[in-house]
Amino acid sequence: MTRSDPRVQVQGLHHVTIVGSTRQSALDFWEGVLGMPFVFEQPNLGNPAENHLYFDPGGGRLLTVFTDEGRVDAGRDAPREPGTVEHLAFTVSRATFQLAPARLRARGIEVLERDRGFMDSIYFRDPNGMKVELACYKFQTPEGFRDADVLRRAYELRVARGDAYLSPEHLADAIEDLLRR
Repeated sequence: MTRSDPRVQVQGLHHVTIVGSTRQSALDFWEGVLGMPFVFEQPNLGNPAENHLYFDPGGGRLLTVFTDEGRVDAGRDAPREPGTVEHLAFTVSRATFQLAPARLRARGIEVLERDRGFMDSIYFRDPNGMKVELACYKFQTPEGFRDADVLRRAYELRVARGDAYLSPEHLADAIEDLLRR
């Protein structure tokens, strides 16, 4: 890339919009199951036949859902092909993470739990088959640093050591290195 080809520099994720079924289905899942406060709604200004619901997933961002009272919950897994979203991941506290599987199962929602080396994950599906993840890092980011700083340094250590994936040892050593600087 040359100076004559400048990038468009993004500064963060603003919001994610998904296609839902009905207003009540969206409220029941995003607010009722996942505890995201409902913020507001208005018509979808690009398609007045749809409603546009706004939820607060935390971190100052929004999750929005297009709804239409003529639709029903899909009741199948969302497609997984090029150009589609594989899943949405949301951060939860360690305490919430530990309680989430039982709370989701009590609502009849199937969950899959995974240890990702640097984080723990729980996967399940919304009423329209979209895969949703609850994620919890295995580290506490030191003051003055970002999660990405810890993960980048842990990755550098993993590569230098020839390891296949990030582990708690890489995380601990990365945090020590960052604090030493």
